[in-house]
Amino acid sequence: MRVLIAGGDGYLGWPTAMKLSQAGYDIAVADNYLRRNLARDEDVEPLYDVPNLHDRVKIWEEQTQKKISFYIGDFQDWSFVAKLFDEFRPDVIIHYAEQPSAPYSMLNRQAADLTIRNNLGVTANIIFAVKEFSPDAHIIKIGTMGEYGTPEIDIEEGWINIKHKGREHKFMYPRQASSLYHTTKIMGTDLLWFYVRMWGLRVTDLMQGPVYGIFTDESRNDHRLLPFFSYDELFGTVINRFVVQAVAGYPLTVYGKGGQTRGYLDIRDTLNCVTLSLENPPEKGEHRIFNQFVETFSVNQLAEKVKEAGRELEIEVEIKNIENPRKELEEHYYNPVHTGLLEIGLKPHYLTKDVLVEMMECVTKHKDNIHDHKIFRGTQWA
Repeated sequence: MRVLIAGGDGYLGWPTAMKLSQAGYDIAVADNYLRRNLARDEDVEPLYDVPNLHDRVKIWEEQTQKKISFYIGDFQDWSFVAKLFDEFRPDVIIHYAEQPSAPYSMLNRQAADLTIRNNLGVTANIIFAVKEFSPDAHIIKIGTMGEYGTPEIDIEEGWINIKHKGREHKFMYPRQASSLYHTTKIMGTDLLWFYVRMWGLRVTDLMQGPVYGIFTDESRNDHRLLPFFSYDELFGTVINRFVVQAVAGYPLTVYGKGGQTRGYLDIRDTLNCVTLSLENPPEKGEHRIFNQFVETFSVNQLAEKVKEAGRELEIEVEIKNIENPRKELEEHYYNPVHTGLLEIGLKPHYLTKDVLVEMMECVTKHKDNIHDHKIFRGTQWA
């Protein structure tokens, strides 16, 4: 089976490529280095250097004798997309190729414009390429639990049955994003659902919570194969940021009251969820949605977990509540359903003290690379 990973240079894209390559799939990755370039332009490079795709695929082949094809180009460029799909003819497209940061999308008008154009343009071109070159292909789209917002009712798994004035109909669960990035993800879901109805596409939409972690089975023994590890306010996810802040002796930046609750998952579970989705495809003309997370925590709970892990390494961790730069509810109801992936075989990893300690030990090896000015800048949602 030929699997194309759009955004294959990223924090999740490259580990996915290695896992599926190891499993015997014919893998191609494609990327335009957008995230690398934005991190450089904003002076928020990751904790350690990561080889480019040319070097990554060479290292992987040296280690495993398995080949990964790669293409450098922009999915907004139709000529690049058409050439890629015509040559590779994928059976599955795993779509990570979006500007991935909510804070970056709120940075300024230019960042907002880039986020809208990139995220919608890329998704549209992938849809059009599937229709023209691989009409039976399965699109696996990485969405976000942030599409749902924090409603006062349980969050169903993608769809909800509504009874109104004696009649009943099944609708996509209402979305209410809390950033421009999340708004573009809603629009991407709407694009997919429209073309599922129009063209009978085969789509799995993974509503993913924030991901944490460094190591996967494929990268554990060779640091050159590790994914990006961002710790800054723009591109770092909260657990990864807190771990670096703890090691650096920087007070953990808890926004506002710290009651914001979300669903989280280990990077290894992201790879397993994508693999299970690939191995259990939807029917043609089906838009299948899974809520992709393992555990829910408030920011306060995460901060306390990191503080407790710090004690194991004799690191004194300070927690500091700061004025919230975002527009969001700081205390709210949150009860999302997430049974679909468990039903097809997900065996979750949990956020234990041992997991956090291992992350801290790895970060400590790169402690000299931590720069305080990258950690927090207070990007304002207003």
